[in-house]
Amino acid sequence: MSIESKLKELGLSLPEAPKPVAAYVPAVTSCGQVIVSGQLPMQNGELLSTGKVPSQVSIKDAQAAARQCVLNGLAVLKAELGGSFDRLVRLVRVGAFVQSDDDFSAQPQVANGASELLLEILGDKGRHARAAVGVNALPLNVPVEIEFLFEVN
Repeated sequence: MSIESKLKELGLSLPEAPKPVAAYVPAVTSCGQVIVSGQLPMQNGELLSTGKVPSQVSIKDAQAAARQCVLNGLAVLKAELGGSFDRLVRLVRVGAFVQSDDDFSAQPQVANGASELLLEILGDKGRHARAAVGVNALPLNVPVEIEFLFEVN
C-alpha cells in the first residue's frame, strides 16, 4: 500500500511542508540520505501545546504532539523528494527531544507517539533506530521536537 493510501486509510493528511523558524533548511539530501530538520508540533500554523512534560503537558498530549511532528516531517520529506515518496527506501533513525521536568524519565513513552505512527504509515520501511532525550527547553516552548533520517534512492 502506498504511503498516501495508508495516510488516507488512517484518516490523516500531510500538511504543507513547514517553513523553518530560524536559519536552517528543512531538509538536506546527501549520499542517499535525507536528513529532515527537527520538526515542531505545528498544525495549521498553531502549536498543539507548549510546556514541560508532564507538569504542563500530559504524556498523552505530548504523544499527540509527537505524531504531529511525524506528519510535518513526512511533508518535508515529500517536498524534498519532489512531491513523491517513490524514492523512499526506509526510515533509518528518529531523534526525539522532550522538554521535561527535572524528575521525568519517560521520554521513550513520548517518542512512542512518533514511532508507532511511523510504523503504521510506513510498515516495515518505518522500523528505525531512535534516541529519546530529555531537555530543559525547546524552541517556542514546545513539549517535543523530532528529527528524521531517511534512506532514499
